[in-house]
Amino acid sequence: MIFRQAGIYHTSYAQAQKLYPLPADRWMVGALLALALAAPFTFSSLTLNTHLLPWLVWTAAVLGLNLVLGWAGQFHFGYAAIMGMGAYGAIHAARNGIPWEIAMILGGLVASVIGVVFAFAALRVKGLYLALSTLAMQFVMDWVIAHVPAISGGTQATLQAPELKLLGQAITSEAGLYYVALGWCVLVTIFMLNLRRTGLGRALVAVREKDYAAAVIGVHSFYYKLVAFATSSFIGGLSGALLVFTFYRAATPEQFAFNISIELLAMVIVGGLGSIIGSFFGAAFILLMPGFMNGLINGLAKIAGISLSVETLAHIPNAVYGALIIIFLLVEPMGLGKLYANVRNYLMVWPFGYVRK
Repeated sequence: MIFRQAGIYHTSYAQAQKLYPLPADRWMVGALLALALAAPFTFSSLTLNTHLLPWLVWTAAVLGLNLVLGWAGQFHFGYAAIMGMGAYGAIHAARNGIPWEIAMILGGLVASVIGVVFAFAALRVKGLYLALSTLAMQFVMDWVIAHVPAISGGTQATLQAPELKLLGQAITSEAGLYYVALGWCVLVTIFMLNLRRTGLGRALVAVREKDYAAAVIGVHSFYYKLVAFATSSFIGGLSGALLVFTFYRAATPEQFAFNISIELLAMVIVGGLGSIIGSFFGAAFILLMPGFMNGLINGLAKIAGISLSVETLAHIPNAVYGALIIIFLLVEPMGLGKLYANVRNYLMVWPFGYVRK
């Protein structure tokens, strides 16, 4: 099969540490990148703007959340608030004449500072207490965003995002905005792929498994938890800003409310904790599946000649969608990323199944 390892010899540490040692993996990544680059020319404008572009930005945000949840093992129920502060920070910076690139970095830094400030208090506790602490952060930041006019303009206000300018050139085309989102998603993905091969990544995994055992071998758990929160918040803040600049084109408090934090958490869990490819799967499943299920059930009802009320059409897809999440997690509790890994591992030794025993 395509994942055969015959003839692949690791004769150096550099070769053994390659991201994709198997040729099949390299070909698949290359094909996916080529497809992503050709998307503006092969997909419709509707698909590009309403499906692919937001999926890429949300995937980058999920990767950031997976850093603190999957790698460091720390609960986070306030990630949407972090994204919101990054978005508002970048918008205000851009509206004050700061170049777009610097405004985005400032938005990420604002989110990172807020995440670290709350982490100092939250990381003194563990488990459910930590979850409640981050949940409190979400509620606090929701109130601040909605009730401080200097940030959002007020509860019912909509803050228009300035025109996106990259290196001084305005980007208004659909393809241009898509490529900006693609570039950010690829950048975050490369960072996460290399993170697990570094000392920082191994330290985060050690903290996740047993923080006191990590302390025994010299890993300062509190320091690495702060680093995880800061890095994750920076990625989330920048992703939130990019989501507003490329997709929403305006910011409102409702875009970063508590329910968004729950959706982000669901993307991580459904995709798989600590799984990079699972982050892509989880974001696609949570973001795109409801619309697909709505269209599918509506089409099946028309084919069967069944007349469904508007209320029924609004609730049946959600019920089926929720049932699919439960089924996926029952089949593989470690998420869609693990399902993909299971298939890949099976193809590596097929048809010699006895090798896995």
